[in-house]
Amino acid sequence: MYLVLCNCSPDEASTLSEGLVREGHAACVNEFQTVESVYEWDGEMCRDRETTLLIKTSKQRYDAMKAWLEDHHSYDVPEIIAVEPEDVLDAYRSWVVEQTRS
Repeated sequence: MYLVLCNCSPDEASTLSEGLVREGHAACVNEFQTVESVYEWDGEMCRDRETTLLIKTSKQRYDAMKAWLEDHHSYDVPEIIAVEPEDVLDAYRSWVVEQTRS
């Protein structure tokens, strides 16, 4: 199982979250509204309001999830950071795998 972090514009958060679940790429997506992101892009200092998506997916669906997110995300370089947790409730891990079975 993977936990994946992805920031996006607040306007596209629901579309991305629902698409990931509908297409079977994620079992669940949590939307953390309105985070402030500070970064440099093309030599310019930027400060933007974003929504952080916390995506739960299986190892088997990770590559398809990443490809779908790259295709549907509005950013040129979307933040996609995957973490494999060491300790997950077995029943929850099983649910994630079942929900993302193609």
